[in-house]
Amino acid sequence: MDVLMIAAWGFVLIGGIVIEIMTVQFVSIWFALSSLISLILAGFGAPRWAQVAVFLAATAILLLLTRPIVRKLRGNFVRTNADINIGKTARITEAVRNETSEGRAVIGGVSWKAVSADGTQIPEGEIVVVDGIDGTKLIVSKLAE
Repeated sequence: MDVLMIAAWGFVLIGGIVIEIMTVQFVSIWFALSSLISLILAGFGAPRWAQVAVFLAATAILLLLTRPIVRKLRGNFVRTNADINIGKTARITEAVRNETSEGRAVIGGVSWKAVSADGTQIPEGEIVVVDGIDGTKLIVSKLAE
């Protein structure tokens, strides 16, 4: 019995389960299940190369077989009307300081939390361009002079 490999597969199994619980995005469940199979093989004394081969094969098979199910569970990404603000200009109403998570901008009469795209501070009253949207935050940069 190879105690080192049993410990290694146990670590991968527990790590995969913990990551899956923390993310809830189906990112590690396949690795956790495959490591369980390899853990059983290690317990029966299978050679290391066989354990690794089975782990890789099981992961690939599980990924291929469950991908359509996971895609259905995740659903489709829903675009919002907020995307129309990308590329438009906004006015900074509260100075943007990424390091302290401060900053607000107004675009179309709506106040948004704002962060600087390049990390620089942007003073209140500055006109900026919206580079992107991350959740409820505008990612902004100073207009080119």
